[in-house]
Amino acid sequence: MLQPFASSEPFTIGVELEVQLVNTHDYNLTKATTELLNRVRAERFVGAINPETTEGMIELSTGVCTSFDQVRRELQGLRDTLVRAADFLNVGVCGGGTNFFQNWYDQRSDGRERSEYLMGLYGALYQQFTIFGQHVHVGCPDPDSALVLLHSLSRYVPHFIALAASSPFVQGSDTQFQCARLNSVAPFPLSGQAPFVTRWAEFGEYFERMTRTGLVKTLKDFYWDIRPSPGYGTIEVRVMDTPLRVEWAAAIAAYIQALSRYLLIERPARLSERDYEVYRTNRFMACRFGLDGACVNPETGHRGPVRDAILATLDVIASHARALGAEEGLDEVRRIVTDGSSDATWLRRVYSAHHSLHEVVRQQCRIWRGAHVA
Repeated sequence: MLQPFASSEPFTIGVELEVQLVNTHDYNLTKATTELLNRVRAERFVGAINPETTEGMIELSTGVCTSFDQVRRELQGLRDTLVRAADFLNVGVCGGGTNFFQNWYDQRSDGRERSEYLMGLYGALYQQFTIFGQHVHVGCPDPDSALVLLHSLSRYVPHFIALAASSPFVQGSDTQFQCARLNSVAPFPLSGQAPFVTRWAEFGEYFERMTRTGLVKTLKDFYWDIRPSPGYGTIEVRVMDTPLRVEWAAAIAAYIQALSRYLLIERPARLSERDYEVYRTNRFMACRFGLDGACVNPETGHRGPVRDAILATLDVIASHARALGAEEGLDEVRRIVTDGSSDATWLRRVYSAHHSLHEVVRQQCRIWRGAHVA
């Protein structure tokens, strides 16, 4: 049975970051999650530090936040706590959507019951799921509004992908994608977009039908790009790579927060199932070309670069950013989009300068700790 939709404060946000744990010799993933969790257990911090999928990754989660500044402070506190523990164990920590050296067949479950179940079900596909993403939860006033927001935000999925893109390299090669991470999500049979329903009662009927098939047990079995999280009273945006800096992760979250307020308060979108006719192509273009990807507006048919759509959206949602205290975060979004200085671009630039992916990951670890992005 579908979990009841919890009460939450509208437009509050929570951020989850899956981060890489690497050795300091060749910067491949290392099995350090258990030791790190033991090390941070005695520390005091706001939010949570939890295991995630395999021993080479860990998840940082803020609490319920109301503003960009609160998200940034909580992520910085979580980052600093994790880095101190990692330093004690001589382990590197970094962002980025993929590790460049990890061989999928070396990955092992972290031992939790759900991880063991998924490893048994999906086999090698789940081992290849050692990828690193940012998830943003947005509080919704009621379950029907949550579904309206989910489908309204679907038009902006290319924005979120392009802003966070930080996974150009996979297994030692340049994929020519800005975001290659989502290529590992697409093969899952329950990935993609949520069914087009805008009433919670209808969504409950869909979920019941799916559970009767035996294919799913909980909503977590759906790897949708955006999915409802009724236990938190939120929708969860799941398409972003983990950025190289927590400050940039906070800015992306602020963009999603202000956009969500605009979409639910002003209700500008005329939602239609036909929106999804161009969804997969738009998603691909953002993954492949990032801010330069040409996407189609499903309502108007206009086709143009993602960067232009983001800049236009920033103007439209400015008043909502002010109401939420998100202006500083959106100023950072405007600067990055105008300059074209995405994380994926920076990773390629470092590689071009040093011709060493090992050096690239070493620099990623420096950036994660707060070093200046050159």
